[in-house]
Amino acid sequence: MIDIDRLSNGIQTIIEPIPHVRSVAIGIYVRCGSAYEDQENNGISHMIEHMLFKGTANHTAKELAIKTTLLGDDVNAFTSKELTCYYAKVIDEKLPELIELFGDMFCNSLFAEEDLMREKSVIYDEIDMYEDSPEDLVQEQFQRVVWKDHPLGYIISGTKENVERITGADLREYYKKNYTGDRILISVAGNVTVGAVKEMLEKQFHCLPASHGQTIRTFDVPEYRPARQSFSKETEQVHLCVGLPGVSYRSEHYYTLSILNSIFGGSSCSRLFQQIREDKGLCYTIFSYLSCYLGTGTFQIYSAMGEEDVEEVYSGIYRIFKELKSAKVTSEEIDQTMAQIRSELILAQENTNSRMDQNARNMLYHGRMITMEETIAQYEKVSREAIMDYMNSYMKEDQLSMTIVGDFEDRPSLQRIYDQL
Repeated sequence: MIDIDRLSNGIQTIIEPIPHVRSVAIGIYVRCGSAYEDQENNGISHMIEHMLFKGTANHTAKELAIKTTLLGDDVNAFTSKELTCYYAKVIDEKLPELIELFGDMFCNSLFAEEDLMREKSVIYDEIDMYEDSPEDLVQEQFQRVVWKDHPLGYIISGTKENVERITGADLREYYKKNYTGDRILISVAGNVTVGAVKEMLEKQFHCLPASHGQTIRTFDVPEYRPARQSFSKETEQVHLCVGLPGVSYRSEHYYTLSILNSIFGGSSCSRLFQQIREDKGLCYTIFSYLSCYLGTGTFQIYSAMGEEDVEEVYSGIYRIFKELKSAKVTSEEIDQTMAQIRSELILAQENTNSRMDQNARNMLYHGRMITMEETIAQYEKVSREAIMDYMNSYMKEDQLSMTIVGDFEDRPSLQRIYDQL
């Protein structure tokens, strides 16, 4: 039985006891990400994520690192466009130590200038790492160009200029405004007792204010604008990202597009993988995926190939797109996709990390718990006709966008290929 409640300061808690396991997964989700930032502070959410591990009033950064290692070294965090999440998976007897550690980080982090100066170098390297990765670059830039100047298109790690300018005082102020009870959800799943977990969470997190006294900032849903752009980078391969408008997590079309994505390029049995990689050997990597947010989303295709194969890969993607729009989705493909989805959902129930995360996202995106059975039932409602209706209504050729990364400076022929796509 999943327990849904709130701490005294409004932090929402979701606790799912799973008595037959010895592990416990916990995730602390904060409604704070790059989509809530502006051009001046873009990157600040990501910086706060880093700094919560860099020293508290009670522990130095090294002491925090030692503690996380002793807990099993599975304590981590990430920042996304809409969330920052701090998460861990430990054996059940270590949960009190873990909650105490997280409580110290949330209530007593210093954001000291000396620690911040050191961590900025780490963040610069992280920014460079993503810029050095053409696979990451081409997909991130796709989001930037289709959302134009909207914060949803911001790079999560921000710019080096912003990172350099932001001070410890800036971090403390932003933290104070955003790390409040009305913006935080804590999800726990594993071998726990509900009452004991609530007591521990209340003790360690009651220090956080219920709110900052201001309306929670939201962002307008951006308008998707078709675009194409090339980026020159010294690489052996050419990296291509093609996409269309997608849907939000809350959309009535979410399950339809999920199945379509699997048929298109989301699995090793997909059209993209079988026709472009397996049958023709044009590339090693090719897949499609959904990027879903609270109010909107994108449907994207990524591939990397040699310059000599760019035109044929792009033509293959476009051909499959046209095939699927021409009523050529088969019942066999839908059945095969459903079998795969059903297996994934059932197997995920055996993983405390998956259950913890799914419970949190159900509440964050839908405001209620959605059972595995209900999810499977929603997928099973998707028909061939529903997929065709969606494609003909929402996947228009004039909405196709593209970003491409390659060595345009040293290979003039690549520019000619790009111009012809």
